[in-house]
Amino acid sequence: MHRISMSSVMYFRGVAEPTDPAARIAAALARLRLGRRGGEGPFEHGHPLHGGPFGGPHAGPHGGPLGAHHGHGGPHGDHPRGPFGRSIARLRLLEILATADGPLSVGQIGERLGVDQPRASRLVQAVVESGHARREADPADARRTLIALTDEGRAIAARTHGARTEAVEQALAGFTAEERAQLADLLGRFADAWPDPRRPQG
Repeated sequence: MHRISMSSVMYFRGVAEPTDPAARIAAALARLRLGRRGGEGPFEHGHPLHGGPFGGPHAGPHGGPLGAHHGHGGPHGDHPRGPFGRSIARLRLLEILATADGPLSVGQIGERLGVDQPRASRLVQAVVESGHARREADPADARRTLIALTDEGRAIAARTHGARTEAVEQALAGFTAEERAQLADLLGRFADAWPDPRRPQG
């Protein structure tokens, strides 16, 4: 059973950034997996590094301890599967919604996931149909629809983060407290510096 730390719960309620080193490292790994601001990260399927410990079917027999394997996905064609039997793309979507300041539009979700509008729309439809997210009217513009997490969707996002944090805790077993803090600081800086694939490099 995956434990959920209080830092994870607070983080996915949007209350605070994670504070303990393991949770900070897990959050940085998640950001790298999603890529800076939702683009392609070094731990994502399709990236030249092919997955790493938290994604991609080429990292170990099932994409690493929390990664994907070649399942059949579902009606929306999301083949790679993540923890709890859900597609990596849908889990990414839930994590993005969980850590956002509020509900997001389909366009904003697509931008943060690094996918086009049709793909984002299909993913949103899938998580709405599964009961993990809901559509609601934008209070600033009733013609615009926003996507928000349901309680079940937020719980899944928190469990995913908890599973990642547990794996990090196991990997950190031989590290001192000072080394843990240093690694969390450095990895956080590295995630912050990861280039945005949509921004021209020069």
